[in-house]
Amino acid sequence: MFSSLLRLGLLLLLPLGSRVPQSAEKPQDEAGRYTLSVPVDEVNLTFHASDFHGMPMEDLTEKDLRLLDDGKRQDRILSFQAFRNLPIRAGILFDTSRSMEGLWRNQDIAAMYATRLLRKETDQAFVMRFDSATKVKQSWTNDAALLAESLWTIAFDRESRLGGTVLFDSLYKACRDQWTSDRDAITGNFILLFTDGLDNASHARLEDVIDICQQARTAIYVFSDEAKSFHAEGQKTLNELVKKSGGRIFFDATGPEVWNDLRIMESDQRSQYRIVYKPSSLKADGSFHRIKLDSPTRGGVITTRSGYYAAR
Repeated sequence: MFSSLLRLGLLLLLPLGSRVPQSAEKPQDEAGRYTLSVPVDEVNLTFHASDFHGMPMEDLTEKDLRLLDDGKRQDRILSFQAFRNLPIRAGILFDTSRSMEGLWRNQDIAAMYATRLLRKETDQAFVMRFDSATKVKQSWTNDAALLAESLWTIAFDRESRLGGTVLFDSLYKACRDQWTSDRDAITGNFILLFTDGLDNASHARLEDVIDICQQARTAIYVFSDEAKSFHAEGQKTLNELVKKSGGRIFFDATGPEVWNDLRIMESDQRSQYRIVYKPSSLKADGSFHRIKLDSPTRGGVITTRSGYYAAR
């Protein structure tokens, strides 16, 4: 249905601007595991809020919020800011492994987002594909023709016919290597991910990916070809990724549903809030602190990263 968008539409697009923030360490230890350590005594927390119909709540105040750090109420709020119409920095990631045959529908969804929602004057995107290895097909650009070309060729560019999927490594590298400059820029950062959630070849662990995406302030949004299931292993992984990075997962969406889901994703990223607070009783022990943010007075759904690591 949307293939014509992919052929013609990307001539309308894309973004100008710079890439975005990251404050994470890079690579692997000798055992092959990815590690992350971020010293903090102030926590910078970006979040978005929506009502129970998925519409953005744009009038929250600091007094509407309840912030818990490891279960303890936090009152040392250093700043509270609300942002509207933020510029977007989007990474479009395609799983091209053997378990993901038939990418045309996913390409159509990516093309719809690129042609109808990304703003040429302010936004920017890149395209990456992965199977047993990771490859950036198109680096950050505002050139619609380059994005269109990368989307067209992505299904024919596979590393190996022998199988293998490095989902975690690819997400880790995307957040580590792509969101690196303009650390203080206020932008809506997210990954639009097309995968079944299966990984059988990565060095990075799920928690490593969550950690570094949190530090890059990059949410993960997934369009799944499957119906929602409580038993599918891949879906369990995807739910963990989106929940702890501040994103969403859309299951088996077709036709008008795709457009509605894309609008929800964009609304999340264009309208955001930011809190900076100083945690009480913070110990320099490298432990993970869990964050809970809600609004008892207003209700709705507040989505943010799940926590941070204390300094050592």
